[in-house]
Amino acid sequence: MLMEKSPAPSITTDRSVVLVVDDEYGPRESIAFTLSTEFSVDTAERASEAIAKLKLRSYAVVVLDIRMPEMDGIRALEEFRKIDPHVSVIMLTGYGTLLTAQQAMLAGANQYLRKPPDVAELLDAVRQQVKATRMRRHHAKLANDAQEMNVALKHEIERSEPQIWQARASVELVHDLNNPLTVVIGYATLLAEEARRIAEKDIEMASKITGYAAMVEKAAEYCHHLSENWRLSSRKTAEFTTVDLVAVAQDVRQVLFFGNVAIHLEGAQSLIVRGSKYELMRIFQNTFKNSLEAGTTVLKVTFSTHGKNHEVSIADNGTGMDPERVKRALHGGFSSKASGTGLGLSICRHLIGAHGGTFDLTSAPGKGTTIRILLPAVQEQGA
Repeated sequence: MLMEKSPAPSITTDRSVVLVVDDEYGPRESIAFTLSTEFSVDTAERASEAIAKLKLRSYAVVVLDIRMPEMDGIRALEEFRKIDPHVSVIMLTGYGTLLTAQQAMLAGANQYLRKPPDVAELLDAVRQQVKATRMRRHHAKLANDAQEMNVALKHEIERSEPQIWQARASVELVHDLNNPLTVVIGYATLLAEEARRIAEKDIEMASKITGYAAMVEKAAEYCHHLSENWRLSSRKTAEFTTVDLVAVAQDVRQVLFFGNVAIHLEGAQSLIVRGSKYELMRIFQNTFKNSLEAGTTVLKVTFSTHGKNHEVSIADNGTGMDPERVKRALHGGFSSKASGTGLGLSICRHLIGAHGGTFDLTSAPGKGTTIRILLPAVQEQGA
């Protein structure tokens, strides 16, 4: 049990900063004194004061009492999340019921402790939440940096369209790496969150972590191929082997789009062509992404065979495009999205052509878009 101590020492800048919010002087200063052995500590006796402090500086952790006058901890937490969505919040209450715990977690709390907390339990909780805050802010910075790079890239394309294919290839690489790298960051965050709970020896949780790790590995492998393809692009073309189009589309749906339920795969169960698995993945990646970002709620991908060709029809119910926008989108360098580069469809046409196929697009405002891809089928021996 925490004992009342003298006020916490003044805040220094070389340690993680923790904000303790409690309307009771004794518990507030006792908690602050205990944490000051490892952290810089600031205090507030009202939620309104804590909100004002959060607007002025960044905290690693907030230790927040649930029961306070004027504004309780649950309402205060909602305001905290508007100011800083990444800071870890540990809720404290002397009324440790399951209901208040559920309310705190639903409101966005990261951990829940009974009041007064055990000293060792409190210190360990703050240590872990400091790490969690640091991780979330790091991942947010990576995502923001990628977004800024994408915007800068779009502006550069608008200013001066690349005239050299080697330069265009580098732009395509940045464009295509953005999605799988975002997936890697997302799954890494999930892994970290689940790993924090594995101490409970939960077999099902361990299985989840294994599944996430497999997804991270596949996405990383895809990134590696794209970078290697760029590095060797001036020396040799991609190596073609027999590839199952349906299996490739299933991989893209599961790995790059988290098994998005809006994407429906229909028709043939297997279509074999000669090509590069990863280049074909880029085609599905770009077409799926464009449709989903156009407001699509149903994306129907149909596989079939017509004579000596396999066909992939990708039809969505998104916003659609008028003929002028279709022309500009297929040419490349045009996008209606703030963070888009406008290269997706142009990349697809180029890659389909390299595989000896054809790429057709029909669209109309309010009626969605349909892409029709034809690729030479691998003929069975003896046929």
